[in-house]
Amino acid sequence: MSGQSGGLISTIGPERLYRIIQEGQSVELIDVRTPGEYHSGHAALARCEPLDSLDPARIVAESPPGQPIYLICRSGARSEKACAAFAAAGFGDRVVSVEGGTLAWDKAALPMVRGRYLLPLDRQVRIAVGVLVLIGAVLGYLVNPWFYALSAYCGAGLVFAGVTDICLMGWIIARMPWNQTKGPQSTCCS
Repeated sequence: MSGQSGGLISTIGPERLYRIIQEGQSVELIDVRTPGEYHSGHAALARCEPLDSLDPARIVAESPPGQPIYLICRSGARSEKACAAFAAAGFGDRVVSVEGGTLAWDKAALPMVRGRYLLPLDRQVRIAVGVLVLIGAVLGYLVNPWFYALSAYCGAGLVFAGVTDICLMGWIIARMPWNQTKGPQSTCCS
């Protein structure tokens, strides 16, 4: 393991993790992004366990005893949240966050499984909030000043998300049909 992030979360670089895999060690690599993001492209050995439905106790029970569980997301932020969830469930010593996430894995030219492209969740949230702010401003100017409240509500939501690291818009968008998968592929994230 490469180190500690903030002194609490163990981390590892993607190249180091891949060397461990190349040495023949069995590795449990879990991608905590939405199913849609996962299927748009993921590290070759990763399996999908979305952060919003993560069950640390089940994952630990299904993993070989004592083996580290590596968590990966897009850039590292959600895998750190997943590590915190494992720690809160009493399994913090079993999990390791992959530094830089899938972006760093791909940049290092490590094996990827690619599917149809899907905008990352954070970009989807920015687009949705931007559209709502614009609609509120235009309707407030053209129809009724009360529509400005929509823009104010979006601003308050952004402040809340920034302070608490809880994003209701992200939670809603993650459950949209385009962020889910259908058919046999969806079983990896059930």
